[in-house]
Amino acid sequence: MNALPRASKTPGRPREAILAPYRIEQLLDDPRLTALTDFAAALCGAPAAFVSLVTDDDQYFIARTGTEDRQSSLQRGFCVHAMGSTDLLVINDATLDSYFRDNCLVTGEEKVRFYAGAPLISLEGNSLGALCVIDQQPRDGLTDLQTKGLSTLAQAVMTLFEAHRLLITEQAETRLAKSQRDDSSQRFDVLADSMPQMVWSTRPDGLPDYFNARWYEFTGALEGSTEGDQWTSVFHPDDQERSWATWNNAVTTGNAYEIEYRLRHRNGDYRWVLGRALPMRDPNGRIVRWFGTCTDIHDQKVASDQRELVAQELSHRIKNIFAVISGLISVSSRQHPEIKFVADDLRDRVNALGKAHDFVRPNDGALRSRHDQSSLHKMLEELLAPYKSASGERIVISGDDPGIDDRSATPLALLFHELGTNAAKYGALSSEHGRVALTSRIEGNETILEWQETGGPKVSTPPLKGFGSRLIAMSVEQQLGGTIERKWLVDGLRAIVKIPTNAVRRPDARQTAAKSVISA
Repeated sequence: MNALPRASKTPGRPREAILAPYRIEQLLDDPRLTALTDFAAALCGAPAAFVSLVTDDDQYFIARTGTEDRQSSLQRGFCVHAMGSTDLLVINDATLDSYFRDNCLVTGEEKVRFYAGAPLISLEGNSLGALCVIDQQPRDGLTDLQTKGLSTLAQAVMTLFEAHRLLITEQAETRLAKSQRDDSSQRFDVLADSMPQMVWSTRPDGLPDYFNARWYEFTGALEGSTEGDQWTSVFHPDDQERSWATWNNAVTTGNAYEIEYRLRHRNGDYRWVLGRALPMRDPNGRIVRWFGTCTDIHDQKVASDQRELVAQELSHRIKNIFAVISGLISVSSRQHPEIKFVADDLRDRVNALGKAHDFVRPNDGALRSRHDQSSLHKMLEELLAPYKSASGERIVISGDDPGIDDRSATPLALLFHELGTNAAKYGALSSEHGRVALTSRIEGNETILEWQETGGPKVSTPPLKGFGSRLIAMSVEQQLGGTIERKWLVDGLRAIVKIPTNAVRRPDARQTAAKSVISA
């Protein structure tokens, strides 16, 4: 007797196409189906029962009770007729039925007389076969309980079939997803290994479980030897605690990770690298992985340190030049008293330049610790300190505090030195009750600085433009690419300075790059 064929081998045929998704051959002689045929036979008091599935050529009995037959031709079968109805097909005596009385199952040794079959209907409405009982004795049909019971058992058979089809579908989807993951993983490995950087990834808890080939090539470590908590074994001992603290903070907060540290090269030397990482999140925002890179920046860092040493030496010499110039001015002033007024102004301007230079290029630890090197407000406080009262109320600096750099510090220092000096000589600061309010704000791509004097001598006409005025205009317009508007109000001068923000402080290249990585 032939086994049930794999219907999926011929999906172009109508019946095979219907049966193919169920993979019925996997349910052949399934004990769960046999239990149902046993129950059907006992319920109906019949000697035989079976689950019959109809293909384009034959009908197959994948579960049976009271018979060893596994298949029958369509010409001989009763079930092909039972499956054509939505109700039970009941034949009380096949010898009296004009359609079945000449069937070989009736006239032959099987001597089938009674038949009852409930169709097996799929969720889509397709009939797969029937759950049947047979007897060699004619009968008066089924009782109501037997009728309902046989229909219920047929539904139980279809429930099992549908569950098996769902399992087959899920298994196929799982295999497809695994295949896609394997393919994606292979592509990621190829892409990561082709990059010049060291690439790594970690679990959500921050412990690494992947390094690309470049990592092992750089460190010379054995594959897998630096995963988990062994990661920092190749870090410089002086950098391990700091690196772990920075990394743990990123894992805890979910913020981007960026740090410079030293890694042991395969030749035994330690080289500086830039470590960066970003989290990957699921649709609910939970971190599922971290992906990071290490970029060898040793040569650039060494060159940067060398440039810093040269810059510090140049800064020291420039300070000496300012001191020498200031000294020469003082000597000339003593030798020529008639130029003392001019000499004092010139010396003050040189000193203002020196303070601006100290602020953006501090060349010793004391200055570095004392100054916020990127704060405009801090520099203005240094420049205008000689004009403040003991309480500091004469000059109030407020508003946004834009960052400055070495390019903008000098013209800004000259600008506010001139405004402060003029206020002290002729304006609000020349009066005991005079005040200056200096506010700054950032609007879009523009930084706006306002200088407002009050409480000083009454102003009737604007003063004549002299060297100081030209110096102010040169600082703002030519060096910073901005504009200045001066209004000589009754209460005092109001100056409005507008400067492009990128002229106040140049964008930091590394910060810009980091922002690009994070947004990607």
